[in-house]
Amino acid sequence: MGPITMDDLATLLGDISSVIWGPFLLIPLLLGTGLYLTFRLGGLQFLKLGAALRLGLLKRKDAGSEGDISQFQALTTALAATVGTGNIVGVATAIGIGGPGALFWMWVTGLLGMASKYSEAYLGVRYRGTDAAGEKSGGPQYYLERGIRGPLGKFLALFFAIAATIACFGIGNMTQGNSISANLENSFNVPTWTTGLVLTIMAMVVLVGGIKSIGKVTAGFVPIMIVFYVAAAIYILIANVGQIPAALGQIFTEAFTGTSAVGGFAGSAIIIAVQFGVARGIFSNESGMGSAAIAAAAAQTTHPVRQGLVSMTQTFIDTIIVVTCTGLVIITTGAWNYVDPETGEQISASLMTGHAFTFGLPGEWGHWIVTIGLVMFAFSTILGWSYYGERNIERLLGRKAVMPFRVIFSLVVYVGCTTQLTAVWNFSDMMNGLMAIPNLIGLLILSGMIARETRWYLKHDPKLEATKDEIEAFMKERPGWADWKAGDVLGSSRMSSSERDAVGDRS
Repeated sequence: MGPITMDDLATLLGDISSVIWGPFLLIPLLLGTGLYLTFRLGGLQFLKLGAALRLGLLKRKDAGSEGDISQFQALTTALAATVGTGNIVGVATAIGIGGPGALFWMWVTGLLGMASKYSEAYLGVRYRGTDAAGEKSGGPQYYLERGIRGPLGKFLALFFAIAATIACFGIGNMTQGNSISANLENSFNVPTWTTGLVLTIMAMVVLVGGIKSIGKVTAGFVPIMIVFYVAAAIYILIANVGQIPAALGQIFTEAFTGTSAVGGFAGSAIIIAVQFGVARGIFSNESGMGSAAIAAAAAQTTHPVRQGLVSMTQTFIDTIIVVTCTGLVIITTGAWNYVDPETGEQISASLMTGHAFTFGLPGEWGHWIVTIGLVMFAFSTILGWSYYGERNIERLLGRKAVMPFRVIFSLVVYVGCTTQLTAVWNFSDMMNGLMAIPNLIGLLILSGMIARETRWYLKHDPKLEATKDEIEAFMKERPGWADWKAGDVLGSSRMSSSERDAVGDRS
């Protein structure tokens, strides 16, 4: 037996990822958890979406609340981490392999995932602590241990922290940098080493400032990039408005019948559409993975329910708006089953969205817009995931490890930009799944508490318009309220007594 090659490793990781994301593990767990939470929360994501959008996008912050960044900045940081290559390449991959019906399952994943996203963000704020630098720190790496007492909670929290720390270098770093460098080289002949050097410097400048720096950048950057990309997609859809009814018909019909897909997979079964729709959907919006709860925990909010609802809108924006725009453009322009006349082969998923926008817009504008959009999306993902990684490093090794992590994370961007990454893509899929499993188990175990506390809050503030004093009036006798207001009563599990005293002095 000869030495293991990178191709062998990529194949092995791909096989493991297929099992994790297959029809017997993560797909039923993700959809089942989302459906169960939707039921327990009474369809919260549908009934409170309007109020949540007003709070997150228009009001943007709670006056007099505790936290490191505003609700809007927490939302844009989470959007920065999720609106990335999954919205461009991931959608094309799902449709290319699973056919147009895969888009339907991406919608289902998004709509049910909004309940999961609300729940994990609620828990992220509810069980957050304060680290040795006085910054809020929360997410599954804390709430799984603090909410689920005993060995099980500790195991799930530690498992998540390790998986998330490793995953951040894949999904949130090297794969994103690789996508940026490859597209800039193809579109503008920019050498990959040049892209790597520039991105590394840019990342380091932003990341050394921590969450406050990341929040400021994403608050200004993310809305512009989303509007830029969505506006171009809407222009194409208006130009092809006559094709939209047929495209929607394909999506809904083939979601339950399967279709012929890229690569000659004639008559692919419904399970292919479901599998790739769900897998690429979760890759895009990350609902159920627990990652967005880490950003939510830093938010300035007067109650965990409020930030949970704001965070929930991230999945709506990512999947129902951005993913839908990409998917409909690919289907209405016919790019999803386009055959290259020179090679006689159907185009790969990595090029599909670029071709769709080129078909839909005059000249070369379409290809350039997709390239620029992917560069912005992927760089913002690097910023968001760096924060996720550092919070898990803080959980595992303490605050002293955060700054070295930021520097190393920035340097690894260069590696991603200048290296072939087939194995890394498969490894990223695998680690994403391993992050989601302990988090989803925790959401199911804690669902009763989430539902109970959510009903209590919304009974007294159904429109999310209560002031801090009004919230205090109806919450003051509620179990756990005084502890949550204290801010760092739970503390960091890696914080020494002297560090706790220092945080108390700053407070």
